[in-house]
Amino acid sequence: MNIRAIAINPEKPQQFIEIQPEKPTPGEYDLLVEVKAASVNPVDTKVHKGAQKNGLQQPRILGWDASGVVLETGSKVSGFKAGDEVYYAGDITRPGSNSTHQLIDARIVGHKPKSLDWAAAAAIPLTALTAWEGLFERLNLQQATADQTLLIVGGAGGVGSLAIPFAKLHSKVKIIATASRPDSAQWCRDRGADLIVNYQDMVGELEKEGIKQVDYIFCLNDTDGHWQAMSQLIAPQGHICTIVENEHPLSMDQLKLKSAALHFEFMYTRSMYTTPDIARQGEILDEVAGLLDAGKITTTLNETLQGLSVETLNEAHKRVLEGHMRGKVVIAY
Repeated sequence: MNIRAIAINPEKPQQFIEIQPEKPTPGEYDLLVEVKAASVNPVDTKVHKGAQKNGLQQPRILGWDASGVVLETGSKVSGFKAGDEVYYAGDITRPGSNSTHQLIDARIVGHKPKSLDWAAAAAIPLTALTAWEGLFERLNLQQATADQTLLIVGGAGGVGSLAIPFAKLHSKVKIIATASRPDSAQWCRDRGADLIVNYQDMVGELEKEGIKQVDYIFCLNDTDGHWQAMSQLIAPQGHICTIVENEHPLSMDQLKLKSAALHFEFMYTRSMYTTPDIARQGEILDEVAGLLDAGKITTTLNETLQGLSVETLNEAHKRVLEGHMRGKVVIAY
């Protein structure tokens, strides 16, 4: 088996290099997958930046979103067999999907949507899991009433592009999304947002609409930069969930007075700590595949690059780092 991968160069961590890893042996819960496509997310660029800062002892293979075909299964795997088409978001502690072959814990893997090609499927898992867990396991949005509001900060990105339709399908809330450009605003409307506001002045824009507070906030970018506005906007006993780590201390004064809650959503928690409910991620991905095949949601794929190479990976990282992506960029192998 000839395995190729693109990895961070430990001698020059700012660069990627092509390597040829040995064939990995599946653990008891593992699938060995032939990867067909992988998408690039902000986490890829963050891990790359961390390697440049802290150094590496050996090449590191990034990539945590993929679709592919199962080649082998571990002794305790159930629900999958060789030949199955799958998609998954991966485990940040293991070698990633920027490789022709990858080991992945079967419990965090879903069956690929039948209606999508490899690239369209690879665009989905990480953002779908992040959006689903954030909305329904942290914010418990499914319990909200029709007179309540959800503010999604960063509606046109990969997570926001799925959070909007998930909230529309599985809750009763009014959905407000932030976007700053006409094309991004239309992207959010097309996915079900009821109202669009510019993130540069959320408080002022919402006041124009007669809205002084919101019941739920899902923050998908720049927690530090939006913190003051979110603290002002969140309703008493409201809930804020963020997927972005803060770089500076956050004042909790207003949240304390309002008895408001702050939640963090990190999609890798289950795989990193092998939580008792780790298999829930596979279940969510199967539910999402059903929604995709039923036409209730659409892929967030925006651009496909062809071929696993240093050049395509550099280009994909460049697109993500520019910070203006609508949806996802995927590399088809």
